[in-house]
Amino acid sequence: NNNVWYLRADNPEDKTHWIEVLQSYKTDGSSAESTSLRRHGSSVSLQSNTLSTASGSSLKRATRSLREKVNEIETFKDILYGQIETLQRYFDACAEINKNDAKPLDLGDGLKPIDFKGESITFRATTAGVLSTLQHCLDIIAQRDELWKKKLDKEIEKRKKAEEFNKKYKDELEKIQNSSFPGPDLEEGPHSTLPEDEFFDAVETGLDKIEEDRQLRVRLKLQSQQSQISTSNLQNQIETEEEEEFGTGVLAKNHRLWSEIDKVCEEQLRYAREGVGEGGNGWQIFADEGEMKMYKREEEVNGMVIDPLKACHMVKGVTAREMCHYFFMPEYRNDWETTLEDMTILERICSDTLVFLQTHKRVWPASQRDACFWSHMRKIRDNHDPEAADEWIVCNNSTEHEDYPPANTGKCVRIFLTVILVCQTYITKGKSKSTATRDDLQCKITYCSVVNPGGWAPASVLRAVYKREYPKFLKRFTSYVIDQCKDKPMMF
Repeated sequence: NNNVWYLRADNPEDKTHWIEVLQSYKTDGSSAESTSLRRHGSSVSLQSNTLSTASGSSLKRATRSLREKVNEIETFKDILYGQIETLQRYFDACAEINKNDAKPLDLGDGLKPIDFKGESITFRATTAGVLSTLQHCLDIIAQRDELWKKKLDKEIEKRKKAEEFNKKYKDELEKIQNSSFPGPDLEEGPHSTLPEDEFFDAVETGLDKIEEDRQLRVRLKLQSQQSQISTSNLQNQIETEEEEEFGTGVLAKNHRLWSEIDKVCEEQLRYAREGVGEGGNGWQIFADEGEMKMYKREEEVNGMVIDPLKACHMVKGVTAREMCHYFFMPEYRNDWETTLEDMTILERICSDTLVFLQTHKRVWPASQRDACFWSHMRKIRDNHDPEAADEWIVCNNSTEHEDYPPANTGKCVRIFLTVILVCQTYITKGKSKSTATRDDLQCKITYCSVVNPGGWAPASVLRAVYKREYPKFLKRFTSYVIDQCKDKPMMF
């Protein structure tokens, strides 16, 4: 137990006997209690001739800390040092008295005579060794105490950092879990607690992911088989229903929706032909990129954003009919409408008039949405612009259908929309439809829409999404049509 014991025997036989006894205790003991040499109370005081029990009782208190024990040792050392000094002076005085007498000092009472001078020298050396060793032990204990204190400080610092990392990762994990399994208060709804900036960031991230998927699909040429239908197939289909009847609505005039279709198309065409500065109608430009210009008016109905949008664009190398054809025909829609998840033709009124049900991909935290609308493609023959070679429109407007449940009865929020795409073909002067090449073609596009998205999305988020997505949509669609038409015959 880091203790050094100095023992003295009267003769070699006693010395051997004590060594054997101590060795037997050391060898036979099986536990720490049996093998350790226990320290007892201090020996008889030479001054008081009484047995001191204070130190023994104090050392038996196992609950004291190491520092308390060290302080006790320091105290005992000071006491021992004073006693040794006293004894040393006593021995020196005795030796001085006996120095002139050659005989050893006779203590009487039958005790053996001793050599005081020799004993004095031996006592001095022994006590010096004891004190030196004791001081060395105290130094070692102090060093170890300091070492353990440093280790403890390091462990405390490590634990503090570990707790900080644990809290950080716990917060991130909770955030991921909330994103993966959001509660009703962390998505679009009447009681949503999601801040508007976080709502927009989440929607923006979701739209970016959809766009990345589309670009990957294009790069890998994994477009749907329906998208590979050639223009010649379309022309064959149209020829079976007579060329002059397509785009007139003749075959749809007996349908229950025709009066609505005809009325909405006329109103929307008139609306699209109006200028953006006429009558102080409050149009604000929000995108100006070369030939493409986009305008909006901020309007709300019952707190819901339904901002009208108008876009004007000029595209080279395509005709008005080609532009409307790819916008109207369902087999191409999945290629340029990136948010489309599913599309069903609920009713085929005729070749130029269809009723669609579209389900759009959900972009968290917004609710999933669908739209039920009729779509009509028409050739305009009123010669409103004499310089235009031809004019075609596609008009979409929300409706109800008897074969599909009413709006907002399922998992989707219903979108209500009114959209018109007006396209006019312009041919270089001196050229005609029969002699023109694609280099001689220009298509003027006017796109107008009024969309009520339904639900509870914040107005600021909707307007930010519109501002971000509408220009991307129009550029993506026109680029798609140019790419599809570049190696095909022109279609007027």
